[in-house]
Amino acid sequence: MKGSIIWRSGKAKKSGGIGTHITAITKRKFHVNLQRVKAQMPSGEIRYIRVSAAAIKKGLVTKAPKRVWKKETEKKETEAAKA
Repeated sequence: MKGSIIWRSGKAKKSGGIGTHITAITKRKFHVNLQRVKAQMPSGEIRYIRVSAAAIKKGLVTKAPKRVWKKETEKKETEAAKA
């Protein structure tokens, strides 16, 4: 058989159903599993990009390093130590 196959389902009206309905005529589509990732570009720039989950698993994307947040008191102490 060529092309899409029409599936008919349901119970006939005379048997107490609501009649037959056509289902499963459209082809199934496989969509890419895109994720929004903060990544480091080859130039060193850090930006958000949309990447497939498969590419992340393969290691094709370099994730951006985590930012280290310091409290205001720690910043002042480190600046004073440098001076």
